[in-house]
Amino acid sequence: MINLKKKILELYFRSTFIIFSLIIIFSTVQELYALSPNWVSVPSSKYGDQFWDKRSVKRNADGSVRVMSKFIPKDKSEIIDDILYTMDINCFEKSFRDVAITTNQDNQFTNKNLDWEHPNGDKLIIGIISQVCKYED
Repeated sequence: MINLKKKILELYFRSTFIIFSLIIIFSTVQELYALSPNWVSVPSSKYGDQFWDKRSVKRNADGSVRVMSKFIPKDKSEIIDDILYTMDINCFEKSFRDVAITTNQDNQFTNKNLDWEHPNGDKLIIGIISQVCKYED
C-alpha cells in the first residue's frame, strides 16, 4: 500500500513538472514571437531596399500611424549600417515624419524637426505609406 501511494505521488509530481515546463516553454516562445519583427518589403529602388514591421504598427492619438521601418542601402560603402526609422504616417495627406533614426551601432537620433513631409517621388517612402495605410491588424 505504501509503494502504491509513493508511485501515485511520484507520478503526480512528474506530471505537474512536465505541465509547468510546457507552460513555461510555450509562454517564452509566444513572447519571443511577439517581440520579433515581421518585416514586409516594399518595391526596391536604385538606392536600396526598404521594409516595414507589421508588429510595430500603432495608431497615434492624432489619427496618424506609427511604424518601424528599415532601409538597407545597395551601396554599403556610402552607408555602413542598415538604418532603422520610427516614422509617423498621415494616411489622409500621404505624408510622413521620421521621429527617430537608429543605426546598427546603437546610435539613435531623435528628429528635432517633426514637420510632415511629402515623399517627393521617393519610391521607397511611397511604398511604405501605401502599404501601411492599407494594412489592418
